[in-house]
Amino acid sequence: MSGRGGKRAVAAREEEESAADDNYAQQPPAKKPTRADNSSSDNSDEIVVCEIGRNRRVTVRNWRGKINVDIREFYPKDGNLLPGKKGITLSLEQWNMLRDHAEEIDKALGHS
Repeated sequence: MSGRGGKRAVAAREEEESAADDNYAQQPPAKKPTRADNSSSDNSDEIVVCEIGRNRRVTVRNWRGKINVDIREFYPKDGNLLPGKKGITLSLEQWNMLRDHAEEIDKALGHS
């Protein structure tokens, strides 16, 4: 037999792997990043511009120094209406682009 991969070499590798596993088990688990809760101190100002349907709102927000237009569905929970996943947040640039094309959108809808 050749010297490579013999019983001694295999036993030595297994011992090294076992020691590495022991070192890994002794390390504390990595901390998961925490999300900031959405309390009133989250640096956001919100103005409800209009309600466009049942539980649907258009709001303008100043969040982290950026102005956004948010069109979103809300859902009731514990007597409050909370924002849901269904919706879109537009930057000021995106909102201006949409607004500039409103006439074209109306024509496509047949509302000349």
